[in-house]
This record gives sequence, C-alpha cells and structure tokens, in this order.
Amino acid sequence: MVHQYILNGFHIVLDTCSGGIHVVDDVAYDLIALFQDRSQDEIVSVLLEKYRDRPDVNEDELRACWEDVDALRRAGKLFTPDTFAGLAGTFKERSGDIVKALCLHVAHTCNLNCSYCFASQGKYRGERALMSYEVGKQALDFLVAHSGSRTNLEVDFFGGEPLMNWDVVKQLVAYARTQEAPHGKKFRFTLTTNGMLIDDEVIDFANREMDNVVLSLDGRKEIHDALRVDYAGNGSYDRIVPKFQKLVESRGGTRYYMRGTFTHANPDFVQDVLHMADLGFTELSMEPVVCAPGDPAGLTTEDIEIVKEQYELLAKEMLKRRREGRPITFYHYMLDLEGGPCVYKRISGCGSGTEYMAVTPWGNLYPCHQFVGEEAYRLGDVWNGVTNPTLREEFRACNAYARPACADCWAKLYCSGGCAANAYHASGSIRGVYEAGCELFRKRIECAIMLKAAEQADAEQEDASEP
Repeated sequence: MVHQYILNGFHIVLDTCSGGIHVVDDVAYDLIALFQDRSQDEIVSVLLEKYRDRPDVNEDELRACWEDVDALRRAGKLFTPDTFAGLAGTFKERSGDIVKALCLHVAHTCNLNCSYCFASQGKYRGERALMSYEVGKQALDFLVAHSGSRTNLEVDFFGGEPLMNWDVVKQLVAYARTQEAPHGKKFRFTLTTNGMLIDDEVIDFANREMDNVVLSLDGRKEIHDALRVDYAGNGSYDRIVPKFQKLVESRGGTRYYMRGTFTHANPDFVQDVLHMADLGFTELSMEPVVCAPGDPAGLTTEDIEIVKEQYELLAKEMLKRRREGRPITFYHYMLDLEGGPCVYKRISGCGSGTEYMAVTPWGNLYPCHQFVGEEAYRLGDVWNGVTNPTLREEFRACNAYARPACADCWAKLYCSGGCAANAYHASGSIRGVYEAGCELFRKRIECAIMLKAAEQADAEQEDASEP
C-alpha cells in the first residue's frame, strides 16, 4: 500500500509495509501515482502531455524515472506486499502473561473540577478514595512477580491528582527501590500532576526518583482557566505556571512533558502550544478531548477540519523555530524512521490489557486508565492476578489487523490499530474505530514525516554549502 501527499512543498510517497519514505519531485510523484495501473508507454504518454510546457521533461527522462521506480519496487521499498497479516495474531502470544507496566491510581480524587475530565473529576464514576500503602505494595509485588525476565519495569503515579496521596507515593518508591537488586529489576517512575500541590519537597523528590513528569496545562490563560478550575470555580493558571517553570528549570529542561487538552473551545490549539513554548516549555503535548457524545466540550465536524489545518500550521512553525535555533518538541511528531518502533510494536500497539494495566485504589486491575470504572472490563486484582483471562485474550487479539475498518488504512502500522479505549467509547467495541481520532492521527503522521523530510533536506543543504 502506498500513500502520497504534498505538504509544505514536499512531495512525499510512503510505502506502508516496508516503511520506506521517498521525497520526490513532481514528475516522479505523478509517475508513481500511475505506476500500478498503467503500462510504461501509457505513463510516458500521459506525463508528456501534462508537462508539455516543461522542456526538462522528455521521453528519455520519463523512462529513466520509470526504471528507478521499478528498481525500488524490486528492492522491496515501494509497492511492498503486506506480509504481516498472517503474523499479527501471534506477536502478543509470544510475550505470554508478562506484565511490564502499571498505572497506579493512587488518588481517585482531585483538587480541580475540570468540566471535560474523562475521569469524572478523579472519581472514575465511583467513589473518591486514596490508595493505601498496602494495596500499592501488593501492586508492585504483582508487577515484579509477573514481569518474567524483563529488567525495566514502568510505574505511573496517576489519578485524579496523585499529589493528594503524596506520602504513599514516596513510600511506594522507597519500597520499589528495595526490590530492584534482589529481583534484578529497575523501576522507572512517571508522575502526572495538575501542579496545584507542587512545592520544593515535591520537586526535589521528583528530580531524584521520577524518570518523567507530566504536567497538565491547557495553554493560554483564558483557555486553561475556563475549564481547569477548582471547586470554587477559580482558574488554576496563575497558581501552577510558576511552579511548573521552577520544576522544569530544576530538571534542566528535560524529562518532562507539558500535557494539554484541546476542546471545542480551542480547536485553534496551536496558539496554546506556542504560548506554552513562550513560557519556556519545550517538551509539549496537546491531546484532543475524550468525552461522551453530545458533551459540549466535544469536537464538532467543523472543529476536526480546523484541527487538521492547525496540525499543518504547527509543523511549519516548528520547522521555522528549529531553523532559528529555538526548537520545540511535540509529542505526536516524534518519529524514529531508523531505529523503531519494531514490527511487534507497529502491529500490537501499547499492550493495554496484556503487558500494561491500571490499578485502582482498591487493587482492582483494568486494561488501562480509560477503562477504570467499566465493570465489564475488570481483569482481576493485585492479589489474585488476572481472573478474567477471556478479557485478556480479547485484548491480546487486538492489533492493527483485528479491526476491519483498518484494512485499507495507510497509517495502521503507525497507530497499531489505534486506542482500544477510544474505539470502545466511540463504537462500543475495542475492535471498532474512533473515526475522528483516526482522521487526526493520519494528519499528525503526515506532518511528522514532512518534518523529517525537511530536516533531511536542511542537512543536505548544509553539507553542500560546506567548503
């Protein structure tokens, strides 16, 4: 499967199954579009007519171009057949029942009252609760016991607002460190926080123990304060931004992410991304809202079109800033075209429900944080392990080839079939699709690849200018 598009002056050809990306001129772009459906003579005739006013386009050049394209085909870099479909169902089976990561919901409560919160202000459609040390300790023991030969284990402290249970977070980190040497493990911790309770002690501890910190900020003050409010209805922007700036500076501007959400109120979210950049934050993520159908925060059809334009605008602005020596990182544009991800990840996805699980304050296991509170999706608990193996097998079978709607999608090996939770909430099935999310994902990948093409072009131009 081949996908072709033009963005920011680049003619890009993506070969889905080989992962090959080709940046070509306009003539080669048109020739590739005709290659599979026309003979060489027909293609030459069509393009000679189309480019009749171009003296540089002649029959010899077109036939040479055709030979180059055919050489790429024969080398397995263009029009590559799909050989993964038959393997897709076996990848997750190879990992057995290994668990490598947990999302610990240490606080099912929050000190903010964000109207669009998918977690119902931290309650997850249930009761407010804090995880006890005993439950958290058992969760860590469960992870170690079910991690097989894996050395690196990941634990996310999540909520609600995890800093509302900060003493337990610190105790759990201390306990985990005592288990590393005896079991040959290495814990990597992430903390996600709204920032309201950050102080010097939190910063010092996070810098020692947290491999990553995710900070919630929705961008411009007026946007952030309209939705991220406390229970008195007051915005939180002025209280958290100075704390975020202090924490990020203390971490040397690394190992963090500013994570925002855009809604119907700000489909022009690039202004929010750039606002955060101008505050000094360079590691940025902005996510479309996840909410129930009919929610006033939800993105409309018109919003989706605006957002796609915004993704292009952001990519161009990022390119401009990089050339000016003030680059920013946008999470969804991070793309490694040389080192990964591997075929397993490209097909199987995040591992929710199999390698990755969420743990509630009561010790119940769910496929991920977005399924918490959905009783039909409870996998088991941290004392007895997975007691609903049928559900786990359902998630194990979920991959880029398990969803009929993904069959003809050129981006399926980039999204691995998409988010199971978004699919479930949009269609009622983890094998469905969230079509609006698919549209946005495809646009993000196009922008990310364009940025890589521009980076390569800049490097080549720099090399050519050197004496």
